[in-house]
Parts: sequence; structure tokens; C-alpha cells
Amino acid sequence: MKRSAAGLVGVVLLLASAACGAPAPHAVSYASAPSVTYPVGVRALPLSRGQARPLPTTLWYPALHAGPDAPIATGRFPVVLYSHGLYSLPAHHAEIISRWAAAGFVVAAPAYPRTREDARRFSRADVRNQPADAWHVVREVLALAAFDGHLDSSRIGAAGHSAGGYTTAGLFTAGHDRRLRGGIVIAGAGMAGAFAGPPAAMLFVHGTEDPTVPIEAARAAYDRVHWPKTFLALPGQDHGAYLTPGRPGFAQVLAVTLDFLRWTLYDDAAARSRLSLES
Repeated sequence: MKRSAAGLVGVVLLLASAACGAPAPHAVSYASAPSVTYPVGVRALPLSRGQARPLPTTLWYPALHAGPDAPIATGRFPVVLYSHGLYSLPAHHAEIISRWAAAGFVVAAPAYPRTREDARRFSRADVRNQPADAWHVVREVLALAAFDGHLDSSRIGAAGHSAGGYTTAGLFTAGHDRRLRGGIVIAGAGMAGAFAGPPAAMLFVHGTEDPTVPIEAARAAYDRVHWPKTFLALPGQDHGAYLTPGRPGFAQVLAVTLDFLRWTLYDDAAARSRLSLES
């Protein structure tokens, strides 16, 4: 799944959806989810949580034109935090992230200091520190002067693959911010204490033949969720080849994740109707 962000900023993805439902207090009121495909801008942010935890973050976002540091498009957009897995980097997930951005989401993807591909001191155990890193990145992105007035701070989502899926689950613990409206756990499972606090919708995506994180672990985590939830099982699929365009499962994963984000972050009733939800 090693891919570069280059050449992906102009991805074309047709969206047609309608939003409904009452907005939360102080939230942006959306008449509809975006019905256009945006060019995608990419920006590198030199973030950190103290000197010991550098968090260089790549931002993919709807833009006026495609390219590095392009001006953000007109409008206000929800924010999604994307977490990579072990020995990975945000650029390796650019194919799916850029398509979410083209659909009207600002996606922030940090490179975690101890689990990234080029970590000087790699530590699997450091995953437990990543939910705090992730929320720090969200706060920093919401404060960006260049995007002032274009980010909807009341509608935040999280997603991640493998260890990034565990990181995503770890954001939804007791006392988590109510603005966190939905999480996507891809080829991951739950952390201790996950799925507590204010209700938020959850989507699990998992290959039935995953040799790294057995689907049974994801099912066990899913069973602990007492909020609106759905599970996309991909028959015969492994740990993540389905995140690569052209591979079996990619189109389905893209469609379901976009519907989930449209529903949770734009109150899109049509998208919700296409999801097989449990409560």
C-alpha cells in the first residue's frame, strides 16, 4: 500500500447526496452535502506535541485548484483525522484520503513518531499514546489561520488502518469530545476503554482472511459498541490490499466509507439509507 500523494490531487469522484436533520447547537446548518467534485489541495504541516513527539501532518482538502498549498475552496467543511498503521506513512493512504477530500472533507493525517515507516526508535507499544497525538493534531488544524472560516469545528470524524484503526478506537473513550461524531476502524480493533462516553457512530471494515489482525478481533470490538454501527466484511480479503485502486474491494470500501462520512458529518439521509446500521 505504499503510494505517493503526487498525481492524486486531481482525483475525480462524483458525489450526489442530500443532507437533512437538525444541526447540533452552534453547528453549521447544511442544506445538502457537496454535490460537486473538488480539486484537491495538499499541505504539509510541521506539527508536534512537545519536542519528544513530532507529528508532521499532511492535509488533503477541497481546493480552488489542485496542487500543493492551493487555496481552500469556498464553503465550510468537516474535518477527518486519519491514522496510519505500523511502519507506514500518510502518503501510503493517499488514494482513499484524496477521494474523501474531493468529496468535501478536510483530512488531516499525522505521521506518528514511534510507529511511522522511518521512525528512529520504533515502538509498537507507542500506539497507546497516539489517540492523544491525534486529538492534538485536530486542535492544531482547527486553529489554522489559512483555513479560518472554512472548517466546521462542530463536525469531526476519525479513521485509520491497522494500528491506526486501534488509534481511532482509542479516541472514543469516556469523556471524549462530543464533536467527534463518527469513527472508521479499518483492519483494526478496539483499545482498552474504547467505545465509551458520548454516543458516536462506528464503521468497521475488515478482510475475512486478514492474517495480521484476525477478523474475530474486530468482531469482538464491534460487539462492544452500543452506538449506531455497521460492519463491512470483505470476503477473501487480506490486511489492506482493498485500499489500493483497482484491487478487489476498493470500490466498495470507498463507497461505504464515503456514505458513512456523508451521514455522520453532513447529516445525509440518503447516505444513511445505504448503510446497514445496527444500534
